[in-house]
Amino acid sequence: MGLFDRVFRGSDEMYAIARKELDAIMAEMGPDTPIAMPDTAYNLACSLAYAGKKITNLADLNDALEHIKGMMTHNPRTTDVFMSGIGTAMAAEIIEACKYVKTPTPYAGTKYHGHFSDAEVRELGVPLVTDDIPGFVVIIDPAPSDEEAAELIKGYQSKGIFVFLIGDIIDQAERMNISMGFPVRVVPVTKEIWGVGHIISLVVRAAMIFGAIQPGDFDGFQDYTFHRIHAFVNAFAPLRDIVVGCGGGAIALGFPVITNETENIWRVPKSLIVQPNSRDFIETSLEARDIKIKVTNIDIPVAFSPAFEGEIIRKKDTQIDINGSVYDCFELVRTRELHEIEDHKIILQGPDFDEFEQGHSMGLGMLVEVAGKSMQPDFEPVIERKFHNFLNCIEGIMHTGQRDVNRIRVSVGAYEAGFRARHLGEVLYAKIKNEYESVVDKCQVTIFTIPEELHEMRALANSFYDKRDERLRTLTDESVNVFYTCTLCQSFSPSHVCVVTPERLGLCGAVSWLDAKATNELDPNGPCQVVTKEKVVDEHIGIWEDVDEAVYKYSHGALEHVTLYSILQDPMTSCGCFECICGIEYCSNGFVIVNREHFGMTPLGMTFSEMASMTGGGVQTPGFMGHGKHFISSKKFLKAEGGLGRIVWMPKALKELVREKLNAAAQELYGVENFTDMIADETICEDEEGLMNYLSEVGHPVLEMEPLL
Repeated sequence: MGLFDRVFRGSDEMYAIARKELDAIMAEMGPDTPIAMPDTAYNLACSLAYAGKKITNLADLNDALEHIKGMMTHNPRTTDVFMSGIGTAMAAEIIEACKYVKTPTPYAGTKYHGHFSDAEVRELGVPLVTDDIPGFVVIIDPAPSDEEAAELIKGYQSKGIFVFLIGDIIDQAERMNISMGFPVRVVPVTKEIWGVGHIISLVVRAAMIFGAIQPGDFDGFQDYTFHRIHAFVNAFAPLRDIVVGCGGGAIALGFPVITNETENIWRVPKSLIVQPNSRDFIETSLEARDIKIKVTNIDIPVAFSPAFEGEIIRKKDTQIDINGSVYDCFELVRTRELHEIEDHKIILQGPDFDEFEQGHSMGLGMLVEVAGKSMQPDFEPVIERKFHNFLNCIEGIMHTGQRDVNRIRVSVGAYEAGFRARHLGEVLYAKIKNEYESVVDKCQVTIFTIPEELHEMRALANSFYDKRDERLRTLTDESVNVFYTCTLCQSFSPSHVCVVTPERLGLCGAVSWLDAKATNELDPNGPCQVVTKEKVVDEHIGIWEDVDEAVYKYSHGALEHVTLYSILQDPMTSCGCFECICGIEYCSNGFVIVNREHFGMTPLGMTFSEMASMTGGGVQTPGFMGHGKHFISSKKFLKAEGGLGRIVWMPKALKELVREKLNAAAQELYGVENFTDMIADETICEDEEGLMNYLSEVGHPVLEMEPLL
């Protein structure tokens, strides 16, 4: 039997299952029964993308399934095979959607993930553009042995590849004690093959969110997935026809399929690859998708990969607990002269981890001294903030906080593998030399564990933090001669350009003006380019001819004008990985802000996902704006529309995060004390009426401001 026939047979099988499931749920609940996948504005994403229709009830789902039937023509042509493959994925999504009709959490209490929220899709944005996630693999069905399954999963994980698991390989991973979940980038999707519908849903939503591909633009989705999403499939023998049908859809999206099946399978160069030795899957897969992994050799006894950044170390699994809220801790970078330090010298001042009992809580300080002809003191806090990312990439290590209020947990597993205090220094040395090689010629690390020395060094570190904070306070948009672009996200949003200023960080929250300055120094031809500010048009609302010229150039002509301090007049574009989104609330003439982690309703009558669906992809959307969390307390926030005094609603957790700085800014700008308490949150109201009542009750300053429109 030929490959095309197997695709068609698999497509028919998936369609038949979808038809049966949908008929059963319609008979039970009726065609008008609403259906909505949780926490997404793109319902159901595969049907929306390829059929151009948003699904709202079971009748719509039935129409979508009839559309899919029409796609499965069985004509023996490559285009028709690809179309049937896409239809297979769409039918898979319908099978899964039927599970969500009665409950939004059909996988609650199981080991399976199921549907991916829009927030999870957006969470992938930054690591994708920075290559912390260089690609995705979907592994289907069990490996020849549990050991080989673990070897394959951990092999991909060590290279930063995001791993989706479908079928019995999930049980194999569980038996081999593989840590699984979205935070560690190994996701057990579903037991059944139709779980691929959730993965394709994630893929097409990425195209809509980051690439602004419009529903129904079939060619646009194919082009985007092929060129911008580096994914591939590993499918173990024996291949079932239904898996082959799904493989046809994967290949149509540009995702090669690698299998160890050698019977009844055609080889298609770069698309369907037979690799009889499944232990060579990783090398074959990366080569097929042209993914090149940048390797940094670090002398530590455990794995090092961005995949471990989300790893949680529970108290019962902790060997050493370094706690800056109880003991003296610090993280400090100091600039030295070249002759003052020795490159790759790791010094431990005090007892090592093996001198303490399991569960011991203690203080620890890390002093990193760097030297280089191009090194500048302004780069010190930039490097310091990267400690969090660097240390979290260590398997079995969890890092939170920064400066002198940090916490590091070393797991029992990492300790038993041989991880000791000096290995923290080895990681910092290797990563700093690798990422800052153009400015750091020498790097020396000292780890302190003696309480008396820690107390003295922490006081010294705080004196440096205070000086830096004072320096940062003097950095305003008016006090500098240049801004910077950031185009890191253009790998996914080709027309998006951030303009980063001292008072407006990148919308992802990860790039400050100092970060952009350092990036430009490190890579003069890279994503952060100098933007002069000599041709002022209107400094109050943030218009410079220089800025317009820069965004026109770096958006490749897609943008002509950007106003830095306005949400109504030519607002800055968004890529899709913004930390927060802000929108106008017309009854109050104020602004509602919601962060990506909040899933509830807002007084706009929209969730974060619904608000975010109106912006992103590099388009300008007056009235909506993506931004970073810490931009909220900036004096430039919404300056053109009257400033941060118009903020009327935020989720409670976000309010607490920005409370101190927002109160200080409001006090200075408006003379209002405890302004954050005047802002409503979800514990107070989630609708317009409740919002207006609360604003009147607390005397919110927005009530005295001029109408926005």
